[in-house]
Amino acid sequence: MRALSKLNSVSVAPKPVAALILGLFGGVFILLGSVVMFMFAFWSPTAMMSGMGGMGMMTSMMGGTMMTWMMGFAPVLATLGFASGIMVTIGSVMFFRRPSENQLWGAIILAFSLVSILGSMGGLLVGLVLGMLGGILAITWSDTRKPPGQTSIGLSTGA
Repeated sequence: MRALSKLNSVSVAPKPVAALILGLFGGVFILLGSVVMFMFAFWSPTAMMSGMGGMGMMTSMMGGTMMTWMMGFAPVLATLGFASGIMVTIGSVMFFRRPSENQLWGAIILAFSLVSILGSMGGLLVGLVLGMLGGILAITWSDTRKPPGQTSIGLSTGA
């Protein structure tokens, strides 16, 4: 009977589920944005948008050099976006597995969500917002079982 009451008194540590879900969805949208960026990097955007009326005039006005120069950086930026999406996803999972390191993983999620602006258009903007919210929740998350102000367990030195 006493063992049963001990089992009931053991509580499960709270897990940061909201930050995990927001970070994972943010990472997925950032990865989707990098797929769109890869499409522009490895296929001709003028061929993809040939049905759009203004694209032909814009290409002829720039002489094609500006478009070629901009598209030279697209593979690098698409790779940066892909890496950002992977890092946001890994950061979210690692934060869920190690919630005591919340500030480290939250900063990683937040930083790579911001970097995704360059490489994947911020995950079509949705990934940027979700990743930033997940990173902020991760940074501000605290274990509710700890008394406030207790940061570590000290050993007594007195006899």
